Amino acid sequence: MPEALILDVDGTLAETEELHRRAFNAAFAGAGLGWHWSQDAYRALLSTTGGKERMARFAAEQGRDPATLPIADLHRAKTAQYVALMDSGAIALRPGIAALIDEARAAGLRLAIATTTTPANVAALCRAVFGQPMEQVFDVIAAGDEVAAKKPAPDVYLLALARLGLRADQAVAFEDSRNGLRAAQAAGLRCIVSPGLYTAHEDLTAATRLLACFSDLGGLAGLRRALA
Repeated sequence: MPEALILDVDGTLAETEELHRRAFNAAFAGAGLGWHWSQDAYRALLSTTGGKERMARFAAEQGRDPATLPIADLHRAKTAQYVALMDSGAIALRPGIAALIDEARAAGLRLAIATTTTPANVAALCRAVFGQPMEQVFDVIAAGDEVAAKKPAPDVYLLALARLGLRADQAVAFEDSRNGLRAAQAAGLRCIVSPGLYTAHEDLTAATRLLACFSDLGGLAGLRRALA
């Protein structure tokens, strides 16, 4: 049994990507940009990790120079919209996640986050689904803005491991996407994957165990079997 579980956020803890898409569109409308991301367009953009990076890519695809756009301001506005959606109760944990976290806590395992999203978004999600500050739910938070390269680079997982004080073989990652899986494995971690709404089309067969739903894992007993 590993000593810690390291979880991705968007698409893993909860199906947050649809809220992100709605928040981006609200921020674009507020800025008068005339941009609108459909679900199909957003699914394609998710191959680029990080909201600011996603907007820069989209701008370039539209023939605009990202350097001429207030990307950081747009991202702040988007985060405010996302937090408001969270606070309105428009989100829930994916099936199996709450039970896994509760069982891990009871067994004395440590819990960490390794995400490309911002700490503010993690905090908003924890308030919405746990009713607690993120520091009371997770021992370690490692976020994308704290590292040089985002997923599929291993940086954020390596940061989480360093803050936990553990080797890669002492922890296991939980992800929903190919970029997340690649990042975890590049950090030396075993990785349990269940695709989300926006990642079901991706090739995730390299996972330590691939699940239709995290509830199919069977808790810590199932995790032991998956890692054996």
